[in-house]
Order: sequence, then structure tokens, then C-alpha cells
Amino acid sequence: MVTIPEYYEGKNVLITGATGFMGKVLLEKLLRSCPGVKAAYVLVRPKAGHAPEARIADMINCKLFDRLREEQPDFAEKIVAVNSDLTQPDLDLSTEDQETLTGCINIVFHCAATIRFNEPLKDAMQLNVLATQKMVNLAHRIKHLEVFIHVSTAYAHCDRELIEEVVYPPPVDYRKLIDTLDTHTHIIYSKQEKGWIDNFNGPSGIFIAAGKGILRTMRASNNAVADLVPVDVVINTTLAAAWYSGSQRHARPRSMLVYNCTTGGINPFHWGEVEYCINMTFKTNPLEQAFRRPNVNLRSNPFTNQYWTTVSHTLPALLYDGFLMLTGQKPRMMKTITRLHKAMMVLEYFTSHSWVWNMDNVTMLMNQMGSEDKKAFNIDVRQLHWAEYMENYCMGTKKYVLNEELSGLPAARKHLNKLRNIRYTFNTILVVFIWRIFIARSQMARNIWYFVVSLCFKFLSYFRASSTMRY
Repeated sequence: MVTIPEYYEGKNVLITGATGFMGKVLLEKLLRSCPGVKAAYVLVRPKAGHAPEARIADMINCKLFDRLREEQPDFAEKIVAVNSDLTQPDLDLSTEDQETLTGCINIVFHCAATIRFNEPLKDAMQLNVLATQKMVNLAHRIKHLEVFIHVSTAYAHCDRELIEEVVYPPPVDYRKLIDTLDTHTHIIYSKQEKGWIDNFNGPSGIFIAAGKGILRTMRASNNAVADLVPVDVVINTTLAAAWYSGSQRHARPRSMLVYNCTTGGINPFHWGEVEYCINMTFKTNPLEQAFRRPNVNLRSNPFTNQYWTTVSHTLPALLYDGFLMLTGQKPRMMKTITRLHKAMMVLEYFTSHSWVWNMDNVTMLMNQMGSEDKKAFNIDVRQLHWAEYMENYCMGTKKYVLNEELSGLPAARKHLNKLRNIRYTFNTILVVFIWRIFIARSQMARNIWYFVVSLCFKFLSYFRASSTMRY
């Protein structure tokens, strides 16, 4: 059997979603690890006055492509930007572009999708369902097509506890759903309310909020499996899946293959462990200008979580905004807290539940790979060391999302120590103040206080006397 790089040699690849997080990693990995690939055609829509070519040129200047740029200085020549909009009829492709794609493409990676769990249903249908249908229609016209790979969230069937590697029948006819959305949109809306990373999506924004000391409490089950998976493992699985289906297209089963690229079944990592890793990493390597010391706590009880949300989030935010207004500055903390709470509400279901994933096809794929491919396209999540991964993840948010240099760590640590001292001082003053009020009103409290103070003096006297006798 040919190796993965050998299979891609001389092939023309079509990628959707190339400007998104996963699409970027897929494009970089494909060009770097499969240098024989002929060309990568990427469907890109104009945005903010920038043509597709300009968007691609800007994209490949990011740090992700530094290694590729060093190894293959002319790699950009293999990238062909194609003007397209997946939400438009015929993908908004020109006649010339349609002829080019249908005449030369061998492999299609459809990665474009909205991954927001609270996306309006109509928008989600447009991009995740109808755009996929249009891509499949295009694929039927491609003369030399060998493989069509569709990348989807693993939580597409999160209503099931056991998720098999199969294509489940839809719970409703998508055509009827589209008709409903077109005619009754307002009704639907009223009922439905290693470290590189470049966005706040998923848990990244939550981790940053925890590192800044803004997030103090979160609804989650400590024993629930987080089921995080590194993006390079997902991309390696995607490239390997296309290799297997393409190189074995005459021998493999004719049924559609589904791969559950997850970690919970064979290398589980629980949300309680996530909490510990976040707190430890950001205390050791703090973010700059933290609001408070990192100390997020996960709580499964909704009432307890709501209490601490009010005490640890809302009240400090109101006090801080009040201080900003008094000093003539624009209040901003309550706005940040409101956005944070909305993000946590979206993730709450997923941080409080666990799923069982069938991974037979992923295991089969791994067994089909040769030793060299297993090294270059590692998909074995059993090798993941979660503490190291979480440290890389958190540091990645610091370096690539917040653009904070590691040279600023000493100042950030000094700032964190300052926050700790302020906290201890404030807590001490608060306890003494409350206790003094309590003593002033209760004879019993005064007796207890005097007893404790006299006991401390006796202990100190005994300790001093013991030290004198020893010498």
C-alpha cells in the first residue's frame, strides 16, 4: 500500500473553510507533509472589500505557516484561491471556475461550517446543510474524483449517549425544515433562543477568562469527560481517512465510512482535571494585567453555581464599573461578564454530560497505516499527556490569541503577587471588621475572643520558655 505522502503526489485537492481554524491547519499540514501534492484549490468568499487572493495571502503570513515557509519557500504557488460563496446558488462559482474544478480535482475536503452551538437555526441550515448539499452536487460532476471528505462536529448527535460510527437518519426531513424556516422564521426564532490557536471559540474564551481571573465559577460536572482533542490529531485523521478511501477504493467496503475522532473512550480527561490544570498553568504562567488571581471552581449544583456567580462575577463587576465611572472612564466589566455568561450557558450542557463513542473505524485506520505514516500523521490519542497538552493550550491562548510575549512573564507574575497581597489584606480587614461588630454586640463573642487571645499568649510564652531551656 502506498504511503500517505505518496498517495497525495500529483493530486489536486479542493478545500472549503480554508480560512477557518481547522481549514488553515489542514492546508498547512497537507502542503508540508505531502510536498508532492500538485495544487490546493480553496473556496474563499470576498470579505470586507478583500478579494479571495488577498485573504489567502494574509492568512498564510500567520505563525502557523512559518515552518512550511522555511521548508518550502514557494509553497504559496500551489494554493489557488477560487471566488465562491457557499450560501449562494451554484456556490457562486463562475462558469470558468466550475469547468476547472470539475475537470481537475481528485480529492475534496469540505470543512466549512458554523460551529456556534447557539447559531440561529436558519443560518446553521444554510451553511451546514444546504452548503454541504451543494458541495455534494458539485462533487457528482467532478470527472476524476476519488474521495469526498466531510468534516463535522462530533456532537451532531449529542441527544444520544452512545454515538456509533454510522450516518444516522435525520429526525426530520430537511426539505420540510427548510420550508418551515423560509415561511415561519420568526416562530422558530422565538422558540429557540500545541498550542496554536487563533480564536475564542469553544473552550478557548473560557480558559482566557479563567486566566484573567474574571471567571470564578462554572456549571460543570467534575466527573464528566471533557473530550478535548488536539486539532493536529483531527487533521491527521482527515488526511489519513482520504488516503485510505482513495488508495483502497476498489477493495474497501462500499458503505460510507464515519470516523469518530474523540478521546473520551480511550484516554479520558475529566472537567475536574481541566479545572486543576487551568488554575495551575495560569498561576505559574499568568496572563498580563489579570483582573484577579486565577481560581476557577466547577460546580454541578445549579443553585450553588448561581450564588457564586452573583458573588464572584456580578457584584465585583458592578463595583469595578462603579469605580471606572467615578474616575471618568467608560464601564466595561458588566458587558464582559454578560458575554461570558452567555458563552457558559452554551457550553453548560456539554460540560455536564459524557458520551460513549464507538471508534472502531479510527482503530482500523490506525492499523492500516505504516510506521512512517504513524509518525508523520499521528492519530493515536492514547499518547496524549493531558497536563502537558493543557499547558500548551493555555500558553497558546496567551501567545497567539492575546499576542502576549513570554518576556512579559516576570511582570505578569509580579502583578499576580500584588493581587494576592491585596486579596489577603482585604480579607483580613473584612474579617476583623465583621468580628469587631459581632464582639460589640455579644458578651459571649467577647469571652470567646479573650479566651482565644489569652490561649495564643500562653502558647507563645510556652514556646519561648521551651526555646530558652533548649539552649
